[in-house]
Amino acid sequence: MHASYVKNSVGGRIFDFLNVLLMLILAFVMLYPFWNQLIVSFNEGIDTSKGGLYFWPRVLTFDNYKYMFNNSELGRGAVISVLRVVVGTATTLFCSGLLAYITTVRWFSGRRFTRILFLITLYFSGGLVPTYLLMSKLHLMDTFTVYWLPGLFNAYYMLLIASYMYNLPDSLAESARMDGCGELMIYIKIIAPLCTPVFAAVAVFSAVGHWNSWFDVILYNSSGKWDTLQVYLRKILLDVEQVGKLTNEQKQMAEMRKLTPLSIRAATTMIVTMPIILSYPFFQRFIISGITIGAVKE
Repeated sequence: MHASYVKNSVGGRIFDFLNVLLMLILAFVMLYPFWNQLIVSFNEGIDTSKGGLYFWPRVLTFDNYKYMFNNSELGRGAVISVLRVVVGTATTLFCSGLLAYITTVRWFSGRRFTRILFLITLYFSGGLVPTYLLMSKLHLMDTFTVYWLPGLFNAYYMLLIASYMYNLPDSLAESARMDGCGELMIYIKIIAPLCTPVFAAVAVFSAVGHWNSWFDVILYNSSGKWDTLQVYLRKILLDVEQVGKLTNEQKQMAEMRKLTPLSIRAATTMIVTMPIILSYPFFQRFIISGITIGAVKE
């Protein structure tokens, strides 16, 4: 009765109104930049340069996207990006999950040392130059393997998965050991299926990281043989920016009427982020559970 009275009181209603208003303002501040990029990508380039675009395009056009998708190399880059996401996410899940399982096996005397050893990598790294030299010595330069091999074991993902595994009953693994089942089979047949929620959350984190990655492509793939979608989009954006530096004014105006760095940059942003945004609703509950896993204590 007391809680109901407080909620129905004048002060309670004012608090609810201000709370909803604050959430709406916060949602608008977060969503509007994305919406603005969307309308800029559908607006004519030279008109966009005038500014004043807020909620809808002034001069609707699809030329920005036509120019992007007419690039013959864009499809090849998209295939390589998807392949990287699939292979990189699958291998990271398996290896990081197996590492997490090793650190949760209570009879393994080295589990604490293994955990500390990988935790150190969260705070210290070899650096850019030593890493580059290592990839070169391993003959991983200009290969697809360089995209997924360095990320097989991730300390942060190991912590998330291990925190979830700690809450699983020990009797499941013990009964399997009594029946003669090996540790690898226990992990694959028993532990991994029970960890589907945390695996889904980690899969989203890993997939987004692989999808957005571009610096390592430029660093380790100098030949351009394994360029991903993000690198091709970057090249297109740089090419369009060169249009603004043309000395011939008539040619410059003809090109920039349809293509300007601002409008192409907006279209690039949409192409890169839309796959992630469209997939987010399907994995939202797993992402939330993955974030809150570390807060659960036994």
